Amino acid sequence: MKGGGAGGGDGIERLLFTASAGDADPQSRPLLLVGQLPNLQKIMWSQVKGKLEPRVNQEVWQAALNTLNPNPIDSCSLWLDYAVVAALPSKISRHNSPASTHFLTRLIRNCSSRRTNRCIVLVCEYTEVFASACALTRAFPLFTRRTGLPKQGEKLTVTVEFILVGENANPLTESTLACLLSAAEGIRIAARIVDTPCNEMNTDDFLAEIELVGSELGIIPTVIRGEELNDRGFGGIYGVGKAALTPPALAILSHKPEDATQTIAWVGKGIVYDTGGLSIKSKTCMPGMKRDCGGAAAVLGAFRAAVKQGFKENLHALFCLAENAVGANATRPDDIHQLYSGKTVEVNNTDAEGRLVLADGVSYASKDLKADIILDIATLTGAQGIATGKYHAGLLTNSEEWERACVKAGQNSGDLVQPMVYCPELHFSEFTSAVADMKNFVADRANATSSCAGLFIEAHIGFDWPGVWVHIDMASPVHTGARATGYGVALLLALFGSATDDALLNFISPVGVNFTTEDGNSMKNCSKKRRLV
Repeated sequence: MKGGGAGGGDGIERLLFTASAGDADPQSRPLLLVGQLPNLQKIMWSQVKGKLEPRVNQEVWQAALNTLNPNPIDSCSLWLDYAVVAALPSKISRHNSPASTHFLTRLIRNCSSRRTNRCIVLVCEYTEVFASACALTRAFPLFTRRTGLPKQGEKLTVTVEFILVGENANPLTESTLACLLSAAEGIRIAARIVDTPCNEMNTDDFLAEIELVGSELGIIPTVIRGEELNDRGFGGIYGVGKAALTPPALAILSHKPEDATQTIAWVGKGIVYDTGGLSIKSKTCMPGMKRDCGGAAAVLGAFRAAVKQGFKENLHALFCLAENAVGANATRPDDIHQLYSGKTVEVNNTDAEGRLVLADGVSYASKDLKADIILDIATLTGAQGIATGKYHAGLLTNSEEWERACVKAGQNSGDLVQPMVYCPELHFSEFTSAVADMKNFVADRANATSSCAGLFIEAHIGFDWPGVWVHIDMASPVHTGARATGYGVALLLALFGSATDDALLNFISPVGVNFTTEDGNSMKNCSKKRRLV
């Protein structure tokens, strides 16, 4: 059997991506076949009969296909609940992923309750392989503290095979399977960190996760922590986290290959728990705030996968870690902090803490790391869900070209994004302060709150900064119900895929050799062909 596996913990499923899952009686290995109905109708009986016989014959298979009527999805039992065929929507809107990723995750969750080794066959076009694999991965989270589950040595395996239709319908190569494995592992790492409560995932624990990834990749992280943050001028991170039992930190993983042509920085918000500080959240709004580290978790999972897939540019992953706790040393409303940019901030809402830590992170990326591209990703505002919904992260950027690229990368990966209004000359006045350079929260909540939050971050590298700045607000997509989604990993891999050695990531990346800069010049003939800007 060819392919690679993503291992789980606590008896949770191990994912095995393979070119061929082989034949098996569905009674011993339950089977789920899923795809858009037109694609399911294109495959031949000979391609699936070994996975269905002797329980299902060709007549039953064909009758099931004729029965399916997705609206938007549908499923049909082929033999009890051991063999099921399911259909995804045949049509999707322009703001959705062609792979119907959210419906795919939902279908797999609904059809995968049986706790045994099983097989999932995804029927799709090659263009949808990456997004489909990531969607499937989200259905199998790692973290649990439920008792009575199989022990570590009794891990269950989900074998995943792709049957491709349309152009490029050849079996997936070993390199493509390795890419899917790296992405799946990154998504599951990110989701596990976000699902883990703060009593097990404080800043110490998050740093241990960073060190573990660093050791895998042969990278020693740089860590600035506790009073050193204050001494070196990181007033945002220090001010947010100074009241917690475990001190705040800025951690950096740096990948610096030879022949790199530019420097990219991914900055993740890592608030391991957000009480709101002295502007404390209510008893109904506080549960779930373990997820406020979703941006940093996404950066960690994506960095690991990107380096494994041969990232060819300088790549820095910055983790702005703090617990926004209540204590005698907590930041008060009216306090003024000087951030790493040198700008002063009057705190008028301690529950608007994410922008403070990210402001330090992007400023460090610009001043010290000399980044050409800075992308920050965060569970930043509750208003994001109002602005762009539960499934699409909010996008803010100083580049129209990168705005389009991010939307396309979201569709190609299943981590959807939707642009928010970018107009600093109209909106930044919301932060006007009489006693400091700016406040940290808007004067008018009804005036593009999520866009304003992003502009606060950009202000600390400067609205005239010549590089590309991208801000992703993933407050709602970070979870579905009570479970983390691992949002952001697939998006970053797709967006920056052209900077890797991997053929699949290059194929789905909307940014690359032919990318046009804002002055209208194509990079096609540039000697530095990998340059993204």
